[in-house]
Amino acid sequence: MLICSLGDLTLDVLVRLAGPVAVGGDTDAEIRLTPGGQAANVAAWAAELGASARYVGKRGSDEAGRLALAGLEAAGVEVFGPVGERNAVVCSLVSPDGARSMAADRGSAAELRADDLDPSWFACDHLFVSGYALLREPARGAALRAAELARAQGAATSVDLSTWSAIRDAGADEFRDTVLALGPDVVFANEDEQRIVGGPFPGMTWILKRGEAGASFDSDERLALHVERVVDSTGAGDALAAGYIVGGPDLALEAAARCVARLGSMP
Repeated sequence: MLICSLGDLTLDVLVRLAGPVAVGGDTDAEIRLTPGGQAANVAAWAAELGASARYVGKRGSDEAGRLALAGLEAAGVEVFGPVGERNAVVCSLVSPDGARSMAADRGSAAELRADDLDPSWFACDHLFVSGYALLREPARGAALRAAELARAQGAATSVDLSTWSAIRDAGADEFRDTVLALGPDVVFANEDEQRIVGGPFPGMTWILKRGEAGASFDSDERLALHVERVVDSTGAGDALAAGYIVGGPDLALEAAARCVARLGSMP
């Protein structure tokens, strides 16, 4: 099974705080640099779970881009797409209970264009599209074109709505129209994202991510698997998406549980 994933490849600065932030002072933390980005995470988890995996997106030629690329390739993922100047960088603040908040600089990732795409990249079994690619042009047009190319070659498609706050800022109505135009077979969303776009949409399998409460797989309610300690929730939804694409609900929940038990979004 070959899974292709389109969207961002980021360099993640993971900051796991030991306690509340001391405003104006110092706070002890564990800090790591790792590759990340929703589309890249899904590809890396798909490879970890036994599929062949391919990532398509625009990355940077800077040091952040080189580090992120090396990490993704080390995870067994093929990487395709143009190279720009600045790579996307995300700072993820992780609280002691594992909850996370992110500050994102998308760099060159948002500049991916439809005419950057080679149709051969999308000869796959399943195309996953990150919702970040649907927020604005020109990446939005590239995502729609990628879905056309993949579907023409027999692939299934899926979209993760990604982030309610970015959907709000980009315009919920326009974002909803873009998802409907893309017409994915599967939509991944959390409850806030579902609410802001007015889903579920007819004719699409709807996977609702509920965090520690589990997930609803097209109304099949499943509890999350037990984890001794939640270290970091970053990327858990991406792991769940990859698991579902590769092997269905059971593998989805297993991958999510593995993800939250360690620091970082990739396996």
